[in-house]
Amino acid sequence: MGLMRESAAPSPARPGVVLVAQGLAKIYRMGTSEVHALRGVDLAVDAGEFIVLLGPSGSGKSTLLNILGGLDTPSAGHVRFVGHELTRAGEPELTRYRREHVGFVFQFYNLIPSLTARENVALVTDIAERPMAPEEALDWVGLAERLDHFPSQLSGGEQQRVAIARAIAKRPEVLLCDEPTGALDYETGKLVLEVIARVNAELGTTAMVITHNAAIAGMADRVLKLGNGRIVGESRPERKLTPAEISW
Repeated sequence: MGLMRESAAPSPARPGVVLVAQGLAKIYRMGTSEVHALRGVDLAVDAGEFIVLLGPSGSGKSTLLNILGGLDTPSAGHVRFVGHELTRAGEPELTRYRREHVGFVFQFYNLIPSLTARENVALVTDIAERPMAPEEALDWVGLAERLDHFPSQLSGGEQQRVAIARAIAKRPEVLLCDEPTGALDYETGKLVLEVIARVNAELGTTAMVITHNAAIAGMADRVLKLGNGRIVGESRPERKLTPAEISW
């Protein structure tokens, strides 16, 4: 990869691991008080895995995802991406990590209103090393006919799919999704989940999805439950469901 210094800590013990967190802690200081968002999280994420993170607000889900994605830094512990230390990386290295290896999808779409769907995706493809064409990425999410529409001309679900196209256009190894269906109705949310499931299955992209909706856990290879800054439960569904098979 060439963008991080090698860690003195051992590399992941098994092949195919893309992300490893060890003893991950995060403390936010607010005046004289401290908020412990994470309290010693250990986690290994396999290449191509689909992980759903469940837990109440304040349990540490978003903090964990932000640290794994290089958007935030831990107060203690280590994070490695395919054996490369992220924890000691400087901001230029973290910027390159985010740009080249991680796609982000949030609850709110963060599209630029004055740009078309194609132009919003091109913002990423113009700076990525080996991107898809914007048209290809938008076709992947079922919007080949909406390339030149502005966000105001698209439904909420279509805007979220543009955001996913923007995230996957750089061909990231990891797709991190924080409440991607939180602002959508039932049918539209299922369409977005179908896109994420397809990206995971057909592109082999590792996906981690935060949700308050326990039904979505049926889509996962592995479900992690967070509480009070810790992983308090882990399970693997007996059979991985398609988005069409889940309901809430």
